[in-house]
Amino acid sequence: MKLSHLQAAVCVGLMMLSCYQPGVAQQAQQTTTPAPARAQSTQTSPAATPAATPAQDIPIDNSTKWNTGLPQAPEPTLTQPLYLRPTDKDFTNAHRFWPNPLNEFKPTAYPAPRLSNTPRLDDLLSGGKIYLSLTDAVTLALENNYDIEIARINLDIADTDILRAKAGSSLRGVSAGLVTNTLGGQTSTITGGGGPGGTTSGTGGSGAGASGLVLSTSGGGPVPENMDPILSGTLQLSRTVSESSSVIAPSATTNVLTGNFQFNQGFSIGSNLNITFNNSRTSTNSSFSTYSPGLSTSLTGTYTQHLLQGCCRWVNTRFIIQAKNDRRITDSAFRQQLIYTIGQIESIYWALVSAYEDEQAKERALLQSTQLSSDNRKQLQIGTLAPLDVVNSDSAVATDQQSLIASKSNLEYQQLLMIQAITRNMNDPQLSKAPVVPTDRVGLDRLPEEDQAVEDLVKEAYVNNPQVEQAVLTMQNNLITIRAEKNGLLPTLDAYAFVGSQAIAGTPNPNAANLGTGTTASPTVPGGYGGALQNLFAGDFPNYGAGINLTMNLRNRTAQADQVRSQMEYRQSQIRLQQIYTQLRMQVTNGQLAISNDRASVNAAQTARDYAAQALDAEQKKYRLGASTTANVLQMERNLATSEDNLISATAAYARDRVSLEQILAITLDRYGINIDDAAKDKVMTPPHIPGLTAPKAPEAPKPLTATPPPPPQ
Repeated sequence: MKLSHLQAAVCVGLMMLSCYQPGVAQQAQQTTTPAPARAQSTQTSPAATPAATPAQDIPIDNSTKWNTGLPQAPEPTLTQPLYLRPTDKDFTNAHRFWPNPLNEFKPTAYPAPRLSNTPRLDDLLSGGKIYLSLTDAVTLALENNYDIEIARINLDIADTDILRAKAGSSLRGVSAGLVTNTLGGQTSTITGGGGPGGTTSGTGGSGAGASGLVLSTSGGGPVPENMDPILSGTLQLSRTVSESSSVIAPSATTNVLTGNFQFNQGFSIGSNLNITFNNSRTSTNSSFSTYSPGLSTSLTGTYTQHLLQGCCRWVNTRFIIQAKNDRRITDSAFRQQLIYTIGQIESIYWALVSAYEDEQAKERALLQSTQLSSDNRKQLQIGTLAPLDVVNSDSAVATDQQSLIASKSNLEYQQLLMIQAITRNMNDPQLSKAPVVPTDRVGLDRLPEEDQAVEDLVKEAYVNNPQVEQAVLTMQNNLITIRAEKNGLLPTLDAYAFVGSQAIAGTPNPNAANLGTGTTASPTVPGGYGGALQNLFAGDFPNYGAGINLTMNLRNRTAQADQVRSQMEYRQSQIRLQQIYTQLRMQVTNGQLAISNDRASVNAAQTARDYAAQALDAEQKKYRLGASTTANVLQMERNLATSEDNLISATAAYARDRVSLEQILAITLDRYGINIDDAAKDKVMTPPHIPGLTAPKAPEAPKPLTATPPPPPQ
């Protein structure tokens, strides 16, 4: 053996040894073996665990779909009741054909929208002001908000697609995304909040093309049979004068009356029935016509059955199933619209509350600076204060006046935002100019969701969130399209059979030429139309047959492209559902952390405000005794104004994030006691009950300082 051969063998051995890792084989074996389901986690709120604590090996409660060996995500809860309707009419059914067939040609009128406000709004107007609670705002939004009203009509639009599908027609589709035309929800008086992940926002539904999905093959495949029977007829009267072209063919005048009728009916099994009934009456003075007038009639029935492409009931009724799935999606989208709009109304309300309290805080600040400026001028008159201190206090008054004007402008705009969100007509000057006074404030009581494990909240979001429901229903429609496109790959093979009969009648033509036969007409031919019909249905002259039609695309590239494209779109839907699960988990976690952070911010802001009030009170007392300066008092006033702004902003951010968490979990309607069926009918029978609200209260006076201050907040 040569040395080079030995070196090569050693290199190969070392390479194989380096590729072997003892733990890899065992790990791969564990990966291929399905892991048993473990017990449900009993972990409490993640806020109780320090950030530096190592992560525990907790069991998996929720997983995405299609992963074998892991627990599957729970199935979403369908929106109940199904087939929500804003009107009493069911648009999935057509007019009754019997006893008046002309009803099929009558148009259907849809009621005009109500553009006036509900009387509930006038009841809130008192003394030129609108005293508005959060319950009143939500109730008025359910009755008057335009976004919700547009979503209501989508419910009936989805019903019209079901009616089209029953006839075998393609679907026109219906919007399943959120209607977000209501203005408001953001303000300069609310900063921060939203948790570590930032401010969350509502997402749209799974409408066509939403979230990057391609739904171009929806409705593809063989065209279903037209299951609405069609009756057609033609009546025609014609007159022809022919010029003579030879001695034996003189000129002649011919009158022809034609009456042809056809009936066509498709069936869900992929078959078609066609019946034709043709009639003609010909009168002429031509010597070459045996009968004048001559009558002919025929009746033929043809039955065609698809054997490959377009065969079977599921192909021709698939649009009905898809239309019903779209109707469920529309129901879910309406529930999502209610949750979203109610959340937006609450955001507008808390923005109004923050603007209202900010305006009051700015008035208090102006009152304090004005009082200080007045006191300084009195001291200047008696010679105990320098003119520079008066100028300083006057500058503070001007600054506070400007802040108050800006605050009043913001409050007025927030009031208009609230009015446009809960009304349909703002043309009433008494309504549009009336100040809106919010009568509710948010409480700081702990929510049940704060003490729940994240996994429990995530599972609740998986079950309740309309996005999951809509994504699952969209995937069901994708599966129907995949099956239809696969059927569209097949050749068209139709078996058909026909049976018919024909008969003639007429009166012998007196002008007919006798060509040596000894007679001019057959005595067996009846003379009237009644005799022709009698011979027709007697079947003395039948015609019948059967056959097969085959149409085959030798390349079939269009069908191949659509078939694989439908599977690609389905894979996109699978990925989108996976993404929704991931987004919901992140949003739920972020929302729970946001509540904890916001409560801590409110407590800190409240403590800072109390301290600023005590510091200002102490500084004012020192100033009256001559132991302080104007600059120190103004600084304490600025500190108090800043702390009040922070408290207002932190409280409103907590209220807004509480609404956002309820929106992500999709528990708003159940928690507030809102009946979705009544909301669909624009009838709020029972006002919602919104928990966690308190009455407004004035800022507390500064607490006296003691030698033993109270313990810090926990």
